[in-house]
Amino acid sequence: MQEAGDPTAWSALILGLAALAAGAGALRQPGVWQTMIGEVEGSPALQFLCGMLELLVGSVVYLANPWIPHDLLTCIIKALGGLMMAEALAILFACDLYTQMWLKTLGNFHKGWAGITTLIGLALTVIGMARFG
Repeated sequence: MQEAGDPTAWSALILGLAALAAGAGALRQPGVWQTMIGEVEGSPALQFLCGMLELLVGSVVYLANPWIPHDLLTCIIKALGGLMMAEALAILFACDLYTQMWLKTLGNFHKGWAGITTLIGLALTVIGMARFG
């Protein structure tokens, strides 16, 4: 059993709940992600805000979690933090190109991405909670 201050368990739980809620919300309201990304694409202020917020969250996740090779969850969570930072830099650097790629992908595979996000969120939530007890 891990202690209550385990940053990996907390990171998995919080990221999992966020992904679960976002994915389920997108399944409930088809097209909402396309609208959101279109709004971000059209606003330099939103581009900057989204990029900086994701950079902040990704940095906290990356820095708070250790790299323990024999602990698969710590490796996955640290990698997710790194990927979030990379995505944030892509948003800050070339949001117009990045959002166009997502708008094309979401148009063809919206329910798929929402379903995958929901499943990943559910898995991270369960794994994070299981790590506490």
